[in-house]
Amino acid sequence: MRVVTASEMYAIDRYTIEKVGISEDTLMENAGQAIATILRERFDKTARIAILAGSGNNGGDGVVTARVLKSEGYNVDLWLIPSSEKMKGAAKRALDIYQHAGYEAKSYIEHSLSLERYDVIVDALLGIGVKGEVRSPYKEIIQEVNNIDSLTVYAIDLPSGIPADGGEVEIAIQADVTMTVQYPKLSAYTFPTADYYGELVVVDIGIPPRALEIASFCQLWTEADVKQTLPVRKRSSHKGTYGKALIIGGSRPMPGAITLTAKAALRSGAGLLTMAVPDDIYPVVANRIPEAMLFPCQTETGYFAGAIDFASLDVDAIAIGPGMGRTAGTNQIVQATLAQDVPVVLDADALFFWKEYAFLLKTRTKPTVITPHPGELARMLQLSIQEVEKHRFTLSKQLATDYGIYVVLKGPYTIVTTPDGKQYINATGNPALAKGGSGDVLTGIIVAFLMQHDSIQTAVSNAVFVHGKAADWLVQHGHSPHSVLATDVIDALPSILFELRERPQ
Repeated sequence: MRVVTASEMYAIDRYTIEKVGISEDTLMENAGQAIATILRERFDKTARIAILAGSGNNGGDGVVTARVLKSEGYNVDLWLIPSSEKMKGAAKRALDIYQHAGYEAKSYIEHSLSLERYDVIVDALLGIGVKGEVRSPYKEIIQEVNNIDSLTVYAIDLPSGIPADGGEVEIAIQADVTMTVQYPKLSAYTFPTADYYGELVVVDIGIPPRALEIASFCQLWTEADVKQTLPVRKRSSHKGTYGKALIIGGSRPMPGAITLTAKAALRSGAGLLTMAVPDDIYPVVANRIPEAMLFPCQTETGYFAGAIDFASLDVDAIAIGPGMGRTAGTNQIVQATLAQDVPVVLDADALFFWKEYAFLLKTRTKPTVITPHPGELARMLQLSIQEVEKHRFTLSKQLATDYGIYVVLKGPYTIVTTPDGKQYINATGNPALAKGGSGDVLTGIIVAFLMQHDSIQTAVSNAVFVHGKAADWLVQHGHSPHSVLATDVIDALPSILFELRERPQ
């Protein structure tokens, strides 16, 4: 499912109207019909419904919805917030049809609107064109809607007051359900705006896929996508079929991080796995994962001394960074790792020295995946965390295309961006992952999947999905988000992989 910006949605509408030949009136009629269908499925004719309509196309969608519901005997009042003279274009024509059909639109200017009379409010006030401060009377109406707990609130396209592309919110409708038109908008997958959407339902209004060619590629990566691309093991396979992974990490203060990554990689299907660790912690980690091999490295004060004999290692992919520390030795080993002719995942402490090795990424011939959280990306780009969160999509794309890498910007709605700028949004996961070690687990899943998928993008997107899905599974099966540990997420992986399609072939 594609996701678009406000400007892209406007351009898609223009293309559909001018090039495809579907009129604006038809699109509005289709929207109103589709929205009415959703409401019919969820409410019976005894529900008291108020549709609050503004003057733009969002209001026009509301007018059509009101007409369709009233024609079927639903108890609906259409409230026009501006005067009817301010309705223009397709919205005005929709209002004319509504009135010619014998229905009366109530005027907010002329009558008192008592929201307590209603069970359901349909928000068709402002739409995707809102910019800047929400003005009167919309501001007061939004406040009143939000203050009445008994109301069930459905928003058309997006909650009024929300910037379509995300950003700060002054005041906005707190929707229970948002019926977004044709394609979700970016603000459904950024914060704080996503908190206002409630349940997100997409309504198809008949825009042909060809119209999407004018938009940048941004897609929600769904369970259906995972099921179509997750590899299935063949009966004739052996351990070498699924790759030899090398994980570099750990230090005296943080010996557990690399074991989390290693165990997650093995649970995710890696055929063979070696942990390269400072020899200081070799006795600590040696018996934690009996399925893994160990490669002790020179140590200086509990951290890597700065050299690994890669020539003695036969590997297909490398993950580096978990628990490694931020010493000069770390920087040296990261740069040496990037010289290896295999896919590399850079995580955690491996990202600390970004400015000193980033230039090397442009000449690598094998894929590189980086997995920063917003704080790490802020440090890498010398920005504030607030700036990163505000421009998650733009910054991810810029970084990926500038360096020819795959960027996994972690957080709620993790974004995977490919070197050609395509973006994939992940909707799995919950606050249970807001705990130390979660990122180490994700790195393990990614490096394992890199060796098993034909496509780097599907490997990374599937890894992010499975990681979040494991956390979702845990809170659905008796765990509190407060109590989930990174090791619990690893332990949930077998159940998730089984559900998604883990079967022999």
